[in-house]
Amino acid sequence: MNTKSRRILLAGAASAVAFAYAGAAHAQAFYLQEQSVRGQGRAFSGEAADTGVDSLWWNPASIADMQGGEAAIRGSFIRPRGDVVDNGSVIVRPAQAPRSVGGNPVAKNPIDNGILPSGAIAYGFGKVAVGLAVTAPYSFTTNYDADSWTRYSADKTKLRTYDIQPSVAVAVTDWLRVGAAANVEYVDASLGNYLPNLSPLVADGHQNLKGNGWDVGWSAGMQIHEGPVTLGFAYKSAIKHKLDGSVTIEGLAGPLAAQNGKIDTTATFSTPWQAIGSVRAKFSPKLTFNAQVVRMGWSEFDTIDLGAPLNTSIPENYRNSWTWAMGLDYDITPQWTVRTGFQRGMTPTRNGERDARVPDSNRWNFSAGTSYAMNSKFTLDAAASYITFKDATIDRTTAAYAGTPVQTPILVDGELQDASAIVLSLGARMAF
Repeated sequence: MNTKSRRILLAGAASAVAFAYAGAAHAQAFYLQEQSVRGQGRAFSGEAADTGVDSLWWNPASIADMQGGEAAIRGSFIRPRGDVVDNGSVIVRPAQAPRSVGGNPVAKNPIDNGILPSGAIAYGFGKVAVGLAVTAPYSFTTNYDADSWTRYSADKTKLRTYDIQPSVAVAVTDWLRVGAAANVEYVDASLGNYLPNLSPLVADGHQNLKGNGWDVGWSAGMQIHEGPVTLGFAYKSAIKHKLDGSVTIEGLAGPLAAQNGKIDTTATFSTPWQAIGSVRAKFSPKLTFNAQVVRMGWSEFDTIDLGAPLNTSIPENYRNSWTWAMGLDYDITPQWTVRTGFQRGMTPTRNGERDARVPDSNRWNFSAGTSYAMNSKFTLDAAASYITFKDATIDRTTAAYAGTPVQTPILVDGELQDASAIVLSLGARMAF
C-alpha cells in the first residue's frame, strides 16, 4: 500500500471510529440506569438514600450498618421503538454536484430489543459491610439496514460495558454512614458503516471497527439518617477507557481500491461522572416520598482520541446534563409494597451535532412497581416503565476520507420521530 493510499485509509478509519461509542438508551445518551427493579418502580427517585444491595450501584454507603448478608439478581427487558427519517440528506462526491444519499428514507426501530442483567451481594458485621455489584451501565445495539439512508454514518453497532464494583461501607455514628468503591470496567465494542465509492454507479464499500479493554474508576457516598428522613449523596467518577482494536475496510473500487485492508489502532474516550443527591421521607408509617437529582458530566465525552498510526481526535462535544425524579413507596401490608414515580431526563447531545448512532433526545419516564416478601428471607420485585422521547433533529455533517483530496461530505438532514421505550423488569432479593 503506497503512502497516499495509506493516508486515505487512515482518514476513513478515523471517520469510522468517530461513531464507535454512541446510541440511544433510557437515562441519557448511552447510559442505562436499570440496575435495580425496586428503584425502577419509583423511576429511580430515591436510590442514593435507600439502603441495601439494590442501591449499591448509586451509593456504596447504602450497605453500611447491615447485619448479615443480602443478595439480589435482576433482569430488564428493554423494547425501544421509533423512526429515524431522512428529510433530504445529500452526498457531495469530488467534482460532482450534490445528490441525495438515496436508500430507504425511513429507518424503523433501529435500536435492538435487549435484556439487561445485573446483580449485587453484600455482607455486614458490626458497623462495617462489604459488597459487590455487577452491572452493564453503558450498553446498546443499533442495527440499521444496509440500504438505509443512514448507512454512511451508522450501520451495525454494539457496545457492552461490564462494571464490577467492590465496595466497603462504615456506620460512623448512629446517623452517618459512608462508603467507597472501585469501578472496574470492561468494554467491548464493534461497529460498521458504509463508505461511498467515487462513482455513484458502484456499490458502496464498508468499514468495521472492533476493540476492547479494561479500565478503572471509583465511587464514594454518604447517608444521613435523621428520624423519618434520609439524605444520600454520592459521586461516581468518569472513567477513561482505552480500547485496543482494528479497523477493516473492504469493497472500495477504482482509485480507492488500494485502501482495502486492515490496521491496528487504539481509541480513548471517557464515560461521564455522576453527582447524585437523594432524599427519602416517611410521610406516615406506610407512605415514603422519594426525590433524586443527578448531574451527569457528559462533557467528559468531548473527543475520541485515536492512537498510532491515526494520531488524531474526533470531536463529540457532549454537554453536562440533568435528570430529576420523584416517587412514592406505599406498604399495603408488611409483606406487600407498591411504588410509582416519574423522571425527567435531558439529553447531553446538541442540535447540529446529533447523528444516527445517537438518536437521543429529552425524555419522560413513567414507572410503577411492586415488591412482595414471600417470607422473612426472600422478596420478589417487579417493575414496568414507559419512556417517551421528544422528536429531535439528526443533523451532524460528516465526511468520508476527511482531509484528503477525495474528501466526500455527507450533509445529514434527518429527524428522530415518535420514539418511545417500554422496560419490563423482574428481580429477587434474598437475606442470609
